[in-house]
Amino acid sequence: MLFSVAVAVICAIRPVFALGQQPVIAFHKEVGSVQLAGHGTSHGAILLDGDDWPGVLRAANDLAIDLKHVTGTHFTRELFNETVPEKQPNRLRNRTTIIAGTIGKSRLVDSLVQSGKIDVTSTEGKWEAFQTEVVQNPIDGISNALVISGSDKRGVIYGLYDISEQIGVSPWYWFADVPPAKHTEVYALNKRKLQGPPSVKYRGIFINDEQPAITNWINANYPSAKYGPGFNADFYSRIFELLLRLRANYLWPASWDNVFALDDPRNSATADEYGIVMGTSHTEPMMRWTKEQSLFLDGEWNWDTNQKNITAFFKEGVLRSKPYESLYTLGMRGLGDTASPTLTAASLKDIVHTQQQLLSEVFDTTNVSSIPQMWCLYKEVGRYFQDGLRVPDDITLLWADDNWGNIQRLPVDDEPNRPAGAGVYYHFDYVGDPRDYKWINTISLQKTWEQMHLAYERQAREIWVVNMGDVKGLELPLNHFFDLAYDTPSWSSPDSTTKWLDSWASRDFGPEHSKAIADIMNRYGMYAARRKYELLDPSTFSLINYNEADTVLHEWETLVNDAEEVYKKLRAAARPAFFEFVLHPCTAGYIVTKIHITAAKNNLYASQRRTSANSMAEKALQFFNEDHHLTERYHTLLDGKWDHMMDQTHLGYDYWQQPTRNTLPPLAYTQHLEKSIAGNMGVSVEGSNASVPGDDKWHSLSSNTLTLPPMDPYGPSTRWIDIYSRGTGDFTFKVNAHDPWVRASPSSGRISASENTDMRVQLSVDWDNAPSGSSIAKLNVTISSNDYGNFGVPTIELPLNKTAVPESFHGFVESDGTVSIEPEHASRNTSTADLSYVVIPGYGRTLSGVTLLPVLAETQKPPSSPRLEYDMYVFSNASEARTTVYLGPSLNTDPSRPLKYAIAFNDAEPQVVQFVPSTPLGSLPSNWEATVSNGVWTNTTNHSIEGGGSRNILKLWAIEPGVVFQKVVVDLGGVRQSYLGPPESMIV
Repeated sequence: MLFSVAVAVICAIRPVFALGQQPVIAFHKEVGSVQLAGHGTSHGAILLDGDDWPGVLRAANDLAIDLKHVTGTHFTRELFNETVPEKQPNRLRNRTTIIAGTIGKSRLVDSLVQSGKIDVTSTEGKWEAFQTEVVQNPIDGISNALVISGSDKRGVIYGLYDISEQIGVSPWYWFADVPPAKHTEVYALNKRKLQGPPSVKYRGIFINDEQPAITNWINANYPSAKYGPGFNADFYSRIFELLLRLRANYLWPASWDNVFALDDPRNSATADEYGIVMGTSHTEPMMRWTKEQSLFLDGEWNWDTNQKNITAFFKEGVLRSKPYESLYTLGMRGLGDTASPTLTAASLKDIVHTQQQLLSEVFDTTNVSSIPQMWCLYKEVGRYFQDGLRVPDDITLLWADDNWGNIQRLPVDDEPNRPAGAGVYYHFDYVGDPRDYKWINTISLQKTWEQMHLAYERQAREIWVVNMGDVKGLELPLNHFFDLAYDTPSWSSPDSTTKWLDSWASRDFGPEHSKAIADIMNRYGMYAARRKYELLDPSTFSLINYNEADTVLHEWETLVNDAEEVYKKLRAAARPAFFEFVLHPCTAGYIVTKIHITAAKNNLYASQRRTSANSMAEKALQFFNEDHHLTERYHTLLDGKWDHMMDQTHLGYDYWQQPTRNTLPPLAYTQHLEKSIAGNMGVSVEGSNASVPGDDKWHSLSSNTLTLPPMDPYGPSTRWIDIYSRGTGDFTFKVNAHDPWVRASPSSGRISASENTDMRVQLSVDWDNAPSGSSIAKLNVTISSNDYGNFGVPTIELPLNKTAVPESFHGFVESDGTVSIEPEHASRNTSTADLSYVVIPGYGRTLSGVTLLPVLAETQKPPSSPRLEYDMYVFSNASEARTTVYLGPSLNTDPSRPLKYAIAFNDAEPQVVQFVPSTPLGSLPSNWEATVSNGVWTNTTNHSIEGGGSRNILKLWAIEPGVVFQKVVVDLGGVRQSYLGPPESMIV
């Protein structure tokens, strides 16, 4: 019945610390291996050509430092500026040796090629490629050396940092405080590693939405810059190194209040020295930053009226950036990050033509295609493309997501053949509708995988750039994003996210903890992505239906407990990094969820006149303060290294923009000094907001009875009753069931008015002795004082339905008028060898997603195409089933093939459903805000079924690749309000 993709096995022959990469390092001697550092090797040398790229020489120095940290062996860089030595210089005697250099620029490497000691034909001339190998007698007197040769400067740099990562130095050693591993010995394996060009050519981040957090941190740690906060070369050198260690190469720098090229005269040159390609965001053409428009532009930012001055403004950007490796943003938007009120497709075409002329003029070339350029089709810019505007094929089309991780468009028709290709601008952080999200990590890695796998397969491989916010807080999704971009085929399996998390945790915290940490972060990603923290409020999760709110709280509590257990087991040096990566987000998410659910309980309890409403208000305030104290813990970590990085407000949103101060949700209080006119006791039940004795807006004055949701053998094993104080006096209660097959636990107890001793009574049924068919069990709740005010003894009704499915039936069983299905639990999956329904574990809000692979498959034609089938047994006498399908929040990346699924029961004709409305590029569907807020599309269809004790078959077809099924709920009259939908039905 169950189906899933095969789980990838991670080779455990030796520790693998470079995520997804071939190991060339070992920590014990193997056949043919060469010792690089550790026991018996007090000194080592890295040999380089002094005329090689400065970034190569600098990265080699980093490797020397890393080797010292890991093993204690002192390494030095040895630069040869003229001829290659024919034999080992005396100063290198008895030293282990690494040789590194760029093919065609390092005489050391070129001499090894010319002598036939290394063969670089598989590497030379390629983009950012490198090879690593042990070479015997590279120089007379040196018996063995590890040689790292690269096709270009970043190729060598990646090769050097590959060794650093494999010996146990995380890319996050500074930005997330991951301590270097310690090893007594390090060996280079006698194997040749060929690392070809990355899967995506330009892989970068956008530091954005940088106020208040990173801006406040910058202000506290660096002197102010000329035009804004001190985002200077000292700061950016940390960013550049991080990017290179993560095998990235591209940056859009912070620009809300800064001018990268002018804030520090060293910035541009430092980026180029490190080997970082600089760019500007979607709204900042020609290497000029937004702030420059107001500082230096003569006249207004309007092409129609100020073309001459804007052209000069553009030209200055090209002249200023000409000495450095840059990727030019073309086009134009409005002033700042806005749509232009005057721009047209015709004027934009003229702008792009002018910009390319400027590039040709400044670079003195007629071959402008040799200069990297891109046009970002962000927000309203897509409308110009929709209206027919096309730019030359030597400009990369950078397609954007919807700011919420759902790509809006990908190459179609002959677009994959454009010479400059296509790319994706993606978001892990955003300021805008429906709500800012820029506090901490709320990213589902599984969803990132699904979207970027789709982008790669659809040939969007030239540029991947992600809005990274403040950098801190988003370390994990960034690492994942860059590993996908660097070597997409290594992470092509739908279950690769768990494999990746395991590898990441093994690298940064050790293999003994990796599986536990991977499981924690898989769960965290699901919980946090259900609804971003900024969108949570007290009404999100149901307090009365499906035990939803308490289940969510329990999930978070268990998650934090599991994270705390790992934290305790880690060595002291690793705990700060674990706190930053794992424990802080888990605890922060738990606290914020507690605040909202506790506030919800406070409001519900106050409406029920519970004395404990006041206690819930106090708890909400306590949790509110816990949120503050957790922020303080982050800010005081490591002597305040990251003070201000959690300054972002995140509680109290009342529209899209951030609140200026964290605030609690509204709270309510009861007058605890007075007794209710309905006596000291109150009673409430699952499934209802009402309370008795007495009346309220949830039930009539004449009724002193509350009715529970039905019970049957295939649903929840218990239902609950709450008994609580509504007065000033203590009392004892007793729950009296009229029928012996109904059991209450506890059946009696004492409630204290002053100690907030609300009690939840669980009701269960002895089905062996219960009557067959439908019946109603009654219970009374009495108190010792017989004080019910002006009302009578509360009565509880519990509808029972003793049913039984045939022994031959296997599948889902209706309970309480509902069948709820997790799509991975199909009764049958008619996948073929060429087209398969596969599980994406951890995708979505409750368990997983199911999608079609490969994503390049043609449009499917039900009923003959592969489908998923779900057997279900229906007891209700319903003839119609309202069926809601929950789907991933993706958009129509091919306008000619909008996302659709088909659905049918039994032998009925499939109903085809286009669940993502077709909208012009540059606009979004009308129900988009609810979809991204909820993290899911939902669509409901009606179907005829066989009721009254019958087997039915639900059939689902994905008509287009990109459809991801998350959940299916069949409503036979019993579905109640909740956020996540009913829990999965019983499978027999």
